[in-house]
Amino acid sequence: MKKNAKLRLSWRSLIVVCLVISILPAGSAFAAVNKPFPQHTTYTSGSIKPNNVTQTSMDNSVKTKWDAWKTAYLKPAGTGKYYVKYNSDGETVSEAHGYGMLFTVLMAGYDSNAQTYFDGLYNYYKAHPSTINPYLMSWKQNSSFQNIEGEDSATDGDMDIAFSLLLADKQWGSSGTINYLQAAKDIINAIMDNEINQTQWTIRLGDWANSGSYNTATRPSDFMLNHLKAFQQATGDTRWTNVIDKTYTIINSLYTGYSSSTGLLPDFVVYSGGVYKPAAANFLEDANDGNYNYNSCRTPWRIATDYLITGDSRALTQLNKMNSW
Repeated sequence: MKKNAKLRLSWRSLIVVCLVISILPAGSAFAAVNKPFPQHTTYTSGSIKPNNVTQTSMDNSVKTKWDAWKTAYLKPAGTGKYYVKYNSDGETVSEAHGYGMLFTVLMAGYDSNAQTYFDGLYNYYKAHPSTINPYLMSWKQNSSFQNIEGEDSATDGDMDIAFSLLLADKQWGSSGTINYLQAAKDIINAIMDNEINQTQWTIRLGDWANSGSYNTATRPSDFMLNHLKAFQQATGDTRWTNVIDKTYTIINSLYTGYSSSTGLLPDFVVYSGGVYKPAAANFLEDANDGNYNYNSCRTPWRIATDYLITGDSRALTQLNKMNSW
């Protein structure tokens, strides 16, 4: 049974890196950097960011956080490979790996070794395929880089890996050692094949979650709506629209039915009696599975990013309620 690793990474650092830098919509001995850090994307009208510090100060904060994160977590994993060491035991999970690939591609232009790190992380991902679909990543490895606790996938890590490859194509192009765009399409198609419930059009917990109550369960921290739109644009697969629409429907159903006074979403969601509702205690991880907890502390970043970048307002009421709360 899959359990999501509880990564003790700094979510504040993660949000700073991904929102201050922004999710870039634009594109190997080392290639030229097409989108060097910092990229100052213009967000949807009405969005705010800190006005008590300068842009230069914010940029420098991201650089400082990147340097600290890289020192603490980004480690070699044999020849030509890097991994993200997320705990004192030297373990990693695909969730951490996806973050690392996002960070390195976004920090190119500031960090002259960014492409080396990114390619090393890519090589590690390729060396640890899920046994269900080899384009997805086996979700956990120990300090000896051996797969442990099952050799199947966790959807959040795969989605970030896929999106990072799309960014790499825009950052460095795909004519070098690694065809980033083709690699992105391969994992995007694998996500559709094995991590999307194509009856409900919901995002599964992983490629293993294809039966019983797990087949229709979903996790709001995987609601990476801007990723989903990028997946459709890259592949031309219009089925992603079904996933996007269903995800927004679930967000609003949970908000209106279970958190209308706070806007908070639970860690896990189950489909029962024709509706989506917070999971019962110990559905997958612990007693807080149906509460806003360690997984769903990511949902403000995941859901808000799509509004900031595309202006899609379908979750804006929920986001505004959460902010006011």
